Amino acid sequence: MKAVILAGGFGTRLSEETGVRPKPMVEIGGRPITLAHPQLYSHHGINDFIICCGYKGYMIKEYFANISFICLM
Repeated sequence: MKAVILAGGFGTRLSEETGVRPKPMVEIGGRPITLAHPQLYSHHGINDFIICCGYKGYMIKEYFANISFICLM
């Protein structure tokens, strides 16, 4: 099963955080918001994700290219 995660937008109401990074990469509890979705879905058997990036999408791509999911689950 696959899931599509929409991770775009400027995050204007979070302007103090989103000036340097996109809204999906704002950290809550030391982890980006976007990381919570794959972890939640994988618990229910969905392990294939497509993340549609918008504003500063390169930062999201770099993060997921360099992360080790083994240590997070």
